[in-house]
Amino acid sequence: MIRFVMNLLASLAGFYSLLIVARVMLSWFSGMRYGKPVELLSRVTDPYLDFWRRALGLRAGFLDLSPLAAMAALSLVQTVCAEIARRGSISLGIILAISLSAIWSAASFILGFCIIVLILYCFAYLTGRNIYHPFWRIIDAVAGPLLSRTTRLIFGRRDVNEITGIIVSIAALAAMWIGGRFVVWFLAGLLTRLPV
Repeated sequence: MIRFVMNLLASLAGFYSLLIVARVMLSWFSGMRYGKPVELLSRVTDPYLDFWRRALGLRAGFLDLSPLAAMAALSLVQTVCAEIARRGSISLGIILAISLSAIWSAASFILGFCIIVLILYCFAYLTGRNIYHPFWRIIDAVAGPLLSRTTRLIFGRRDVNEITGIIVSIAALAAMWIGGRFVVWFLAGLLTRLPV
């Protein structure tokens, strides 16, 4: 009976994740009228998404990363339920390993996104791209605050030229991304071996 319930919960979490993805994608095309099905989708998904927006405040200008946290939480629930259904029981170590992996998955995505944005920003800086083009303005709007924070963390109050700040920030984020993968892999392996 427990396996059936956990399989059902895992399936529901997976289905709700698909609804969240659909809602997020539709939000990219604001101003369009979709009708009753999308209104229903909004009523079903917006309270959950709004909870994460309020709880974490992961909004930076036009960029809202709270759906990523919402999806990570659903993925965690789905994975834990599927693991309980598969094993018939679960240990605290496995739950912690799954939680660590889910948190790292979200953090890894954010780090990868930041690295790509900074690489594009570096390319635009070195080639003298037209920063008034909408695409480059978006890259600049995201990269500017990111670059400011990372260079402040790395260099403190020392002044560095722009290209040095960009390259060092890319290298530091890439090192965090690669190092984080190994640390999470190692810790998750240790946690799964904890006794029940």
